[in-house]
Amino acid sequence: MLQEFKKFIAKGNVMDMAVGIIIGAAFTAIVQSVVKDLINPFVGLFTGGVDFENLFVEMDGSEYTSLVEAREAGAAVFAYGSFINAVINFVIIAFVVFLLVKAVNRAKESAAKEEEAAAPAAPAGPTQEELLADIRDLLARNNQG
Repeated sequence: MLQEFKKFIAKGNVMDMAVGIIIGAAFTAIVQSVVKDLINPFVGLFTGGVDFENLFVEMDGSEYTSLVEAREAGAAVFAYGSFINAVINFVIIAFVVFLLVKAVNRAKESAAKEEEAAAPAAPAGPTQEELLADIRDLLARNNQG
Protein backbone atom coordinates (compact mmCIF):
# COMPACT_ATOMS: atom_id res chain seq x y z
CA MET A 1 0.00 0.00 0.00
CA LEU A 2 2.90 2.34 0.75
CA GLN A 3 4.39 1.73 -2.71
CA GLU A 4 1.02 2.49 -4.31
CA PHE A 5 0.81 5.74 -2.33
CA LYS A 6 4.35 6.72 -3.44
CA LYS A 7 3.39 6.12 -7.08
CA PHE A 8 0.25 8.22 -6.65
CA ILE A 9 2.15 11.13 -5.09
CA ALA A 10 4.94 10.93 -7.67
CA LYS A 11 2.53 11.40 -10.57
CA GLY A 12 2.90 14.79 -12.23
CA ASN A 13 -0.79 15.66 -12.16
CA VAL A 14 -0.90 15.39 -8.34
CA MET A 15 1.98 17.83 -8.01
CA ASP A 16 0.42 20.13 -10.60
CA MET A 17 -2.83 20.09 -8.63
CA ALA A 18 -0.99 20.89 -5.37
CA VAL A 19 0.80 23.82 -7.00
CA GLY A 20 -2.51 25.03 -8.44
CA ILE A 21 -4.20 24.92 -5.04
CA ILE A 22 -1.34 26.82 -3.36
CA ILE A 23 -1.26 29.47 -6.10
CA GLY A 24 -5.07 29.65 -5.98
CA ALA A 25 -4.97 30.39 -2.25
CA ALA A 26 -2.43 33.17 -2.78
CA PHE A 27 -4.43 34.49 -5.72
CA THR A 28 -7.57 34.54 -3.55
CA ALA A 29 -5.82 36.83 -1.06
CA ILE A 30 -4.84 39.21 -3.88
CA VAL A 31 -8.36 39.31 -5.33
CA GLN A 32 -9.92 39.83 -1.91
CA SER A 33 -7.53 42.70 -1.21
CA VAL A 34 -8.34 44.33 -4.56
CA VAL A 35 -12.05 44.10 -3.80
CA LYS A 36 -11.88 45.11 -0.12
CA ASP A 37 -9.16 47.75 -0.27
CA LEU A 38 -9.49 49.25 -3.75
CA ILE A 39 -12.99 48.71 -5.14
CA ASN A 40 -15.31 48.63 -2.11
CA PRO A 41 -14.40 52.20 -1.05
CA PHE A 42 -15.64 53.42 -4.44
CA VAL A 43 -18.81 51.36 -4.07
CA GLY A 44 -19.28 53.03 -0.67
CA LEU A 45 -18.96 56.45 -2.30
CA PHE A 46 -21.57 55.61 -4.94
CA THR A 47 -24.03 54.15 -2.42
CA GLY A 48 -23.62 57.06 -0.03
CA GLY A 49 -21.91 54.95 2.60
CA VAL A 50 -24.89 52.65 3.12
CA ASP A 51 -23.87 49.68 5.27
CA PHE A 52 -25.82 46.77 3.88
CA GLU A 53 -24.46 44.49 6.61
CA ASN A 54 -26.83 45.98 9.17
CA LEU A 55 -29.97 45.54 7.11
CA PHE A 56 -31.94 42.80 8.82
CA VAL A 57 -35.34 41.94 10.18
CA GLU A 58 -35.78 40.48 13.67
CA MET A 59 -37.94 37.39 13.41
CA ASP A 60 -38.91 37.39 17.10
CA GLY A 61 -40.13 41.01 17.21
CA SER A 62 -37.26 42.23 19.42
CA GLU A 63 -35.29 45.31 18.47
CA TYR A 64 -31.51 45.28 18.08
CA THR A 65 -29.21 48.09 17.00
CA SER A 66 -26.94 45.89 14.91
CA LEU A 67 -26.82 42.47 13.33
CA VAL A 68 -23.90 41.51 15.55
CA GLU A 69 -25.92 42.37 18.65
CA ALA A 70 -28.90 40.35 17.42
CA ARG A 71 -26.75 37.32 16.63
CA GLU A 72 -24.96 37.54 19.99
CA ALA A 73 -28.36 37.55 21.67
CA GLY A 74 -29.22 34.39 19.73
CA ALA A 75 -32.18 36.04 18.00
CA ALA A 76 -33.53 34.68 14.75
CA VAL A 77 -32.82 37.31 12.10
CA PHE A 78 -33.47 37.59 8.40
CA ALA A 79 -30.12 39.14 7.39
CA TYR A 80 -30.87 40.28 3.86
CA GLY A 81 -28.12 42.93 4.05
CA SER A 82 -25.45 40.25 4.37
CA PHE A 83 -26.86 38.58 1.28
CA ILE A 84 -26.76 41.88 -0.63
CA ASN A 85 -23.11 42.32 0.42
CA ALA A 86 -22.30 38.79 -0.70
CA VAL A 87 -23.89 39.37 -4.11
CA ILE A 88 -22.07 42.69 -4.59
CA ASN A 89 -18.75 41.12 -3.57
CA PHE A 90 -19.35 38.17 -5.90
CA VAL A 91 -20.00 40.44 -8.87
CA ILE A 92 -16.93 42.55 -8.10
CA ILE A 93 -14.71 39.49 -7.58
CA ALA A 94 -16.00 37.86 -10.78
CA PHE A 95 -15.24 41.07 -12.70
CA VAL A 96 -11.73 41.35 -11.23
CA VAL A 97 -11.00 37.70 -12.06
CA PHE A 98 -12.34 38.30 -15.59
CA LEU A 99 -9.96 41.24 -16.02
CA LEU A 100 -7.01 39.24 -14.69
CA VAL A 101 -7.75 36.25 -16.93
CA LYS A 102 -8.14 38.59 -19.90
CA ALA A 103 -4.74 40.17 -19.15
CA VAL A 104 -3.08 36.75 -18.81
CA ASN A 105 -4.63 35.56 -22.08
CA ARG A 106 -3.39 38.70 -23.83
CA ALA A 107 0.11 38.10 -22.49
CA LYS A 108 0.00 34.45 -23.66
CA GLU A 109 -1.17 35.48 -27.13
CA SER A 110 1.58 38.09 -27.35
CA ALA A 111 4.21 35.54 -26.31
CA ALA A 112 2.84 33.01 -28.84
CA LYS A 113 3.00 35.60 -31.64
CA GLU A 114 6.58 36.47 -30.73
CA GLU A 115 7.46 32.78 -30.69
CA GLU A 116 5.83 32.27 -34.09
CA ALA A 117 7.69 35.23 -35.55
CA ALA A 118 11.00 33.97 -34.14
CA ALA A 119 10.51 30.42 -35.44
CA PRO A 120 12.27 29.87 -38.79
CA ALA A 121 10.00 29.15 -41.71
CA ALA A 122 10.01 25.59 -42.98
CA PRO A 123 11.91 25.19 -46.23
CA ALA A 124 9.62 25.29 -49.23
CA GLY A 125 9.23 21.92 -50.89
CA PRO A 126 8.35 21.16 -54.46
CA THR A 127 4.93 22.26 -55.65
CA GLN A 128 2.18 19.80 -56.41
CA GLU A 129 2.69 20.32 -60.12
CA GLU A 130 6.42 19.56 -59.83
CA LEU A 131 5.70 16.33 -57.95
CA LEU A 132 3.13 15.26 -60.52
CA ALA A 133 5.58 15.99 -63.33
CA ASP A 134 8.25 13.86 -61.58
CA ILE A 135 5.77 10.98 -61.19
CA ARG A 136 4.77 11.29 -64.85
CA ASP A 137 8.42 11.19 -65.93
CA LEU A 138 9.15 8.13 -63.73
CA LEU A 139 6.14 6.30 -65.11
CA ALA A 140 7.19 7.15 -68.67
CA ARG A 141 10.70 5.80 -68.07
CA ASN A 142 9.37 2.59 -66.47
CA ASN A 143 6.99 2.00 -69.41
CA GLN A 144 9.79 2.45 -71.97
CA GLY A 145 12.26 0.12 -70.32
